Amino acid sequence: MEDKSFFDNFFQQKRFETSEATFANLYMWRNCFMIEWDFFQGIVALKPEINGQASIVPLVGKDFNNLEMFLDQCIKYFKDRDLPFLLRGVTKDVIEQIEETKPNTFDFQLNREVSDYLYSAETLITLRGRKLSRKRNHIKNFKKNNPDYKYTDLTEDLIPEAIEFIKEWCRKKGCKDDEDLRCERDAAIEALKNFKILGLTGGVILIDGKIEGLTFGEALNSDTVIIHVEKGNADINGIYPVINQDYLLHNWQEMKFVNREEDMGIPELRKAKESYYPLGLVEKYTVTLK
Repeated sequence: MEDKSFFDNFFQQKRFETSEATFANLYMWRNCFMIEWDFFQGIVALKPEINGQASIVPLVGKDFNNLEMFLDQCIKYFKDRDLPFLLRGVTKDVIEQIEETKPNTFDFQLNREVSDYLYSAETLITLRGRKLSRKRNHIKNFKKNNPDYKYTDLTEDLIPEAIEFIKEWCRKKGCKDDEDLRCERDAAIEALKNFKILGLTGGVILIDGKIEGLTFGEALNSDTVIIHVEKGNADINGIYPVINQDYLLHNWQEMKFVNREEDMGIPELRKAKESYYPLGLVEKYTVTLK
């Protein structure tokens, strides 16, 4: 947490569009991916370990001035540890700069499963158009079946119940036998325990006074909100489109875009994210040596 002011200042220097570019996201996932980091001439080098594979995620700041030296340091880092060279989460603009700096040195591959989904905030709030008629119908049926439901902001007094809700969500999903789900649970709880200091906002759906849906996020940049977590009681039809719409309507009407992060290659999650018809993907690439 002592690094928060550094990262907050770094991310404010320029417009970042990827989900890695908030301190809250890095903090909540730091234990799952054993994230370490360095700062080198205007570039933050995140060092997560994903599926047992070491990598570097370069977040290129406004004032970086020696990309070639940074790349040489990365090559040395992996070579000294007898590990394959691997950069992850590299944006298209940085790919172009890498190729210009060290041509014919690296291979680039789009990593679809970690690319972020970007939506129109207005579209997610209004759900206008034929394509989103099913979402409107789900919400209509939810409100018919739960006429006394209540949306409210996720405030400090609701945090303990929110944590229990996340634990119950995980139990129902079968996290006892799924390390990835346990990791997701722990990351969400870590964020909730530090909700205020991380600068997050959130909302909950209450039915009969009990939390049945929960979400939270923050501003990613001047016109984009990022959704870090969105969970609901899957036994309640329509809970997800309701919490999605209500949170944006009550908290982020001034934003133009919504980043709903990646699908991690999970077919059900990809289907759910595509069902809202994104504007496109914030593409992220992997970089390896030729």
